[in-house]
Amino acid sequence: MTVTLLVVHHSPTRSTQALLDAALAGAHDDAITGVDVVVRPALEATAEDVLAADGYLLGTPANFGYMSGALKHFFDSTFLQVGGSLSSTGSADDSAGRTANRPFGLFVHGRYDTGGATRSVLSIVGALRWRQVAEVLEVLGDVAETDREAAYELGGTIAALLAPDP
Repeated sequence: MTVTLLVVHHSPTRSTQALLDAALAGAHDDAITGVDVVVRPALEATAEDVLAADGYLLGTPANFGYMSGALKHFFDSTFLQVGGSLSSTGSADDSAGRTANRPFGLFVHGRYDTGGATRSVLSIVGALRWRQVAEVLEVLGDVAETDREAAYELGGTIAALLAPDP
């Protein structure tokens, strides 16, 4: 049996790409078996990708205090199809949940601040009722070796949590 980890990212900078590369290396660690890692740029990821996955790793730069427009587009174009629901007042309706309780992790890179980007993603995945299984990796400024190691751990952690029992 194999399970699927969907990695949805917007990595337009060297810094965000470095975090993505390290997270993917962690998800592909030789000690982790039975996990297919599917990588989709945020503008190409579909609701079908989300529904077919067992867990998620999201990556975004912090742009003007928010997640990238590409990741926002991903959520906008898939939210209702993957189990997000809105109440009659327009707020999140917690009664839905085709993908509820699926695990996720998140990495965010920013030059000056990552808080707004992190909050915006956590708000949406909260409405989807995804389950956060690792601390958000927030990196400011240049990506150091310790940041790459943390991204490797993040990718490996999400994949290992999904891995079927041997």
